[in-house]
Amino acid sequence: MYGEPYWDESAYYQFSLSQIENHIEDPTTELHQMCLDVVDRVIKSEALLQQFCIPESQWDLVRQSWDDSAPSLYSRLDLVYDGKGPAKLLENNADTPTSLYESGFWQWLWLEQLVDSGKLPRQADQFNSLQEKLVHRFAEIGRHYQLHQMHFSCCQDTIEDRGTVQYLQDCAAAAGLKTDFVFIEDIGVSDTGLFTDLDDNPITDCFKLYPWEFMFRDGYSSMLYEAGTNWIEPAWKAILSNKALLALLWQLFPNHPNLLPAYFCDKTTSLDSGKWIKKPIFSREGANISLLENGNETKLSSGPYGEEGFVIQAYAELPQFASNYTLIGSWLVDDMAAGISVREDTSPVTQDLSRYVPHIIL
Repeated sequence: MYGEPYWDESAYYQFSLSQIENHIEDPTTELHQMCLDVVDRVIKSEALLQQFCIPESQWDLVRQSWDDSAPSLYSRLDLVYDGKGPAKLLENNADTPTSLYESGFWQWLWLEQLVDSGKLPRQADQFNSLQEKLVHRFAEIGRHYQLHQMHFSCCQDTIEDRGTVQYLQDCAAAAGLKTDFVFIEDIGVSDTGLFTDLDDNPITDCFKLYPWEFMFRDGYSSMLYEAGTNWIEPAWKAILSNKALLALLWQLFPNHPNLLPAYFCDKTTSLDSGKWIKKPIFSREGANISLLENGNETKLSSGPYGEEGFVIQAYAELPQFASNYTLIGSWLVDDMAAGISVREDTSPVTQDLSRYVPHIIL
């Protein structure tokens, strides 16, 4: 992508079944349930909604989506895992995670081709049921909303996002849904207050690869509640995709083996000792990350985020294999662990250009 290697099959990562089941799959399911506990707690607290920087004008929308059990499609937990100790949660990409197409389709195709060619043993497997679970989940969402058609949307001039959305359209079509596409910038509003596409068709149900924190602040945000669109991901995902989640998880589940110590970063936070990563409450693709070490701050990445505030999280260096830092993405579809992706980089901060490397279980 953008002139840099992205899909990289010059190497692969090999796991044992025990590593996958005990160190990644089971913790992923448990962490997800812990995150849902946080959502329930935040929904019921105005103070926490404020701390999570959810605009007061959107509280009813977020609460209603949770109270109505508005269905979620998918999410990805980013984990630090060295193959030995317990995996540690870095963050929850619960609203707009990408690298879905390469995870659900391409790395499985890679495995099939290498097994068929004899370059991998016949018993080689992969932790990857992502595509079949996505198709099944789209069918469930269709039944939940009693729908047969769904819009899909992302921003213009975002090649990676458009590819992700197109893949999800294919999965929805495989589930029997009719799909239409509209760019975020082309969504309009009818005189009756409904969101519409370029053909003036009402957008009643829509998967959007567009962050809730952006939607809350866009010009049409005042219309979100009354328009009545069923959004996927639902508005309650604004709590899960928020870095404030990390601080509240540590507060509710201190010393959990799969969590790193994390705190809200304010004037009372002591940063004079230890090694911490400072993250904006809202950020994407590893932007605006700083290293705090013994009171000194070193910026690791730039970007446009940070005005809402920051959290700090105990530093956990990504493991290195052949001089590459490795990050595990653990996927969930609805509440079920569905597979992993492996990203690697020569930098300890994983960003949008970090390479994607396939994996096997053997």
